[in-house]
Amino acid sequence: MPFPFHIDILDLIFKGILIGIFVSAPMGPVGILCVQRTLNKGRWYGFVTGIGAAISDIIYALATGFGMSFVMDFITNPQYLFILKITGSTLLLFFGIYCFRSNPTKKMHISGNKKGTLIYNGVTAFWVTFLNPLIIFLFMVLFAQFSFVIPDHPLEMSIGYLSIISGAILWWFGLTWLVDKIRGQFDNKGIIIINKIIGCLVILISLIILVGTVFNLYTFHY
Repeated sequence: MPFPFHIDILDLIFKGILIGIFVSAPMGPVGILCVQRTLNKGRWYGFVTGIGAAISDIIYALATGFGMSFVMDFITNPQYLFILKITGSTLLLFFGIYCFRSNPTKKMHISGNKKGTLIYNGVTAFWVTFLNPLIIFLFMVLFAQFSFVIPDHPLEMSIGYLSIISGAILWWFGLTWLVDKIRGQFDNKGIIIINKIIGCLVILISLIILVGTVFNLYTFHY
């Protein structure tokens, strides 16, 4: 007898990958560190930097999902859910505007040329990310917007969380590949350009979600 899936697994995987990319893409301290290490030490040193950040992110994702599972009665109430999604979309919009307008190179620390071990590079990136618990609020917004948390479905949620870390790894792999390919032309302006592109995409997606929520153009079900 086949295992009875109660939700669309492919839909959950897709949403998990999107969440992983959303959380990883903004060029914060770890993003800049990843770029610098790719340029100074090599692509795989930059990639393990991203892996360290992804491990920290999944810890916060698990903590957020676990916490939200206790308030499902609140966030599945249609009226409260509508308010939460509108609030989340608006916060995403402001987040996108902030990304577009910010200059992440102003506060960056120059990464040294001493390579160290791959494990060292991954661990330091983990702690840089882990010491920024504000990421929880971004996970709360994304989980609510995508109706990601599904209580009492541990197998499906495990797949969802694996999708989040897969999306994060996909982003770091793509970023380090791009930086490595254009390393001769890549400088601080490249970091700013990437950040502005990310900001534009976040603004566009948040507007689409906001309009869709207001006019009920789509519905995610718990």
